[in-house]
Amino acid sequence: MTVELQVLVFAALWGVAQTLIAAVAPAFKPGYFQWNASPRDEAFDIGPAAGRMRRAYQNYLETFPFFAVIVIALAFAGKSNDISRLGAHIYLLARVAYFPAYALGTKLRSAFYLLSLVGIGMCVWTCFA
Repeated sequence: MTVELQVLVFAALWGVAQTLIAAVAPAFKPGYFQWNASPRDEAFDIGPAAGRMRRAYQNYLETFPFFAVIVIALAFAGKSNDISRLGAHIYLLARVAYFPAYALGTKLRSAFYLLSLVGIGMCVWTCFA
């Protein structure tokens, strides 16, 4: 298994972790369990921090499929080098840093998002190099 595929597995596990965190975060708000057990016809105000965690997770879902396809293409093409390995690590580390940055409401999250795109770009570069 290539390093990029190993990073992809860890990125998928990070996605699972974000799913759990985003699902549990609203539970601290009074009335959430009753609302969650209801038909959910009305929206529930989960609060700003839990809302940011949910949006951070949704943002992750916007980039992860592209990263996955590119890493799988690298593996099928037998193209792996220092640039793609570094790019895969940059993607994962930037996405891990993005979540708390967004949850805390910092503008630094945009830098982490752009850094994750740089990591994807490095993997793409290797695909076509």
